[in-house]
Amino acid sequence: MTFELKFTEQADSDLTSLEKNAHLSKRLKAVRKALGYLETNPRHPSLNTHKFNSLQGKHGEEIFEAYAENNTPAAYRIFWHYGPEKKVITIIAITEHP
Repeated sequence: MTFELKFTEQADSDLTSLEKNAHLSKRLKAVRKALGYLETNPRHPSLNTHKFNSLQGKHGEEIFEAYAENNTPAAYRIFWHYGPEKKVITIIAITEHP
């Protein structure tokens, strides 16, 4: 099943910041690859997708965390939820792991 990705203002800003920073080109590549997996299979093994219990969406949606990088200092993560429509994933934020 293929999903359409929608980006919040925050996620769009996060992605733009990555694109503008030449020093983060490797991370940008990893994020784009992870977004591609989310479009085609949000449960792809390399994403290590899991529910993120400490957050909820605006309308009570379950929030998930997917790995863009792993075993890397300050590895990037993608936070997302299903919806608002069927076959849509909303990307909430793309950020470094705290």
